[in-house]
Amino acid sequence: MNNSCPAPYTTRSWSVSDDSLRRYVFFASESCIQELLSASDSNREWNGNDGWKVLAFEDGVEISKRRSGSGSFHAFRSRWLLKSVSPEQFITVANAIDAAKQWDSDLVEARYIKDLDENLSIIRLRFGENAKPLFRNREFIVYERRETMDDGTLVVAIASLPKEMAAGLHPKQNNSIRGLLLQSGWVVEKLDDNDDSCMVTYVVQLDPAGWLPKFFVNRFNTKLVMIIENLWKQAQAHPSLINHETG
Repeated sequence: MNNSCPAPYTTRSWSVSDDSLRRYVFFASESCIQELLSASDSNREWNGNDGWKVLAFEDGVEISKRRSGSGSFHAFRSRWLLKSVSPEQFITVANAIDAAKQWDSDLVEARYIKDLDENLSIIRLRFGENAKPLFRNREFIVYERRETMDDGTLVVAIASLPKEMAAGLHPKQNNSIRGLLLQSGWVVEKLDDNDDSCMVTYVVQLDPAGWLPKFFVNRFNTKLVMIIENLWKQAQAHPSLINHETG
């Protein structure tokens, strides 16, 4: 009988140059940007034919869900017409780090680990053992790309790097679980002739990995998109807030 313990599973790691990483992220984020713009299309009739199902409409915020391409988890979307906040103000808090702070208070590390371009960065998010089950001992290595479209619409695309690429860039800690943030992010649209209001769309697709039931993950994912109000207040309180700080 062989009583030896099996070797622990380790994720393969890829070591890539900054140039290769930049080209990959730029290519991958193009698809994410198009998905976000499609989800925010204000000219579309919201009749359910686009796959989004409205779950609730509370205090001016529409919460919807749609089955993701993988079929395992749902994508969740919130949309809100924000008043007394310009797109330029709100975009200062529409980023991966400020969103993660709203997801769970036990965010023990949130920092930019690599700048690939002026509008393209790699971020590490790590939650502690006292976080909610969805985030407990989870960490995420994500890219963040910020773009201004031709019509002035502001887009922030956020998604995890492939596990092998993330492992080569920043090895996973032994006691942590590396989750995946699928195509997610923000779209902030300026309203015609109104500098002090904007339409904000926020999309989240989260796979926390580990042994969590899918229904449990989907139920908690619903809550993740309900952070717009808190960020709106933050943007109002700090109109000159600069969001890109490494540390």
